[in-house]
Amino acid sequence: MKKRYLIPLILVGISAVLTAAGRLSKGFADFYAAHIFPYISTPYAFLSGLLPISFGEVLIIAALLLFFVGIPVMIILLIFAKKSRKKVASFSLTAALWILAFVSVTQSFNCFSLYGCTRFSERYFAESEHDNEQLKQLYSMLIDEANQLSAEVPRDENDRFVLTIDAVAECRKAMKKASAEYPQLKGYYPRPKPIMFSYFMSQTGTAGMYFPFSMEANYNADMVPECQPEVICHEYAHLKGFMQEDEANFISFVATQGSDNPEVRYSGCIDALEYVHNQIYTNEVRSGFELSEKISPQVRNDWFRFLPDNYWEENDDKEIISTETVSSVSESASDTSMKLNGVEDGIASYSRMVDLLLDYYFPPVDT
Repeated sequence: MKKRYLIPLILVGISAVLTAAGRLSKGFADFYAAHIFPYISTPYAFLSGLLPISFGEVLIIAALLLFFVGIPVMIILLIFAKKSRKKVASFSLTAALWILAFVSVTQSFNCFSLYGCTRFSERYFAESEHDNEQLKQLYSMLIDEANQLSAEVPRDENDRFVLTIDAVAECRKAMKKASAEYPQLKGYYPRPKPIMFSYFMSQTGTAGMYFPFSMEANYNADMVPECQPEVICHEYAHLKGFMQEDEANFISFVATQGSDNPEVRYSGCIDALEYVHNQIYTNEVRSGFELSEKISPQVRNDWFRFLPDNYWEENDDKEIISTETVSSVSESASDTSMKLNGVEDGIASYSRMVDLLLDYYFPPVDT
């Protein structure tokens, strides 16, 4: 077999072995995350960071062009360019194998093999169970904190939160500070990049995205400012090998709350408050319902908002595929991908952040 075919096939095989080893052996996955992944991810993130726009988004656009333009052209050439048919077939097969190898290697080395790591709760917290009374206490604490911070952060004429800081610089500081408690967070943090086609990202209901094949933290440029610090820290957690969404959520919370800047703390606090609020009502903790009345008007102005007011009306001319369709397909794809990587509850795992918060604030009492 020619090298141009053999080498990409070997790379695909290595990727498959690495993914399987990471899924089947927790010890191997932990070793890989601690001693190998940082030496791959850091230089890769640095190099992709040199591009001023999202390299991951460029790759997606290139993939779409290949699918809708490249493949039809190849088919036409195979049908009509009889003299060049063999060369076209050979080139197409080589390109397909190398693309497959690139996707396999980057996904395996930068994502799939890390799903088998020891759970964050197992690594840093003692195993414990929590009751609804503790959930209610957590809800009350977060409401008090959010109320206090909401009065400290800058606001516009509509009494809405305004971001006045360099969020990236502050988030980098926050993540490095958190690394004192969680060593895997140490190291280089590239500048996160806004997505050019953020409207499509909004249709999927996505605020941030980690691209394994470009080692970038990307964010939706259209989202409201109160989301930005929390989202950046969440994507930074993925860059450090924490693939589980609840773990990235929790790390973002801890990092933002450790920040010296109230704008960063507020962003993380109201995000956590939303999750705990939802859990209170999911668990039907009726004695906790009345706590919701304590939430200040300023917090109510800011929370449960992902996009600006009238966003859909003002951007309806950008809709090519219906938002309902895009959202449904995106949700199904994300849920399936997570389940294939061993996350049994799929996208519902985001809310497991509440369990980590309870472990954090209510550790087991030694007897």
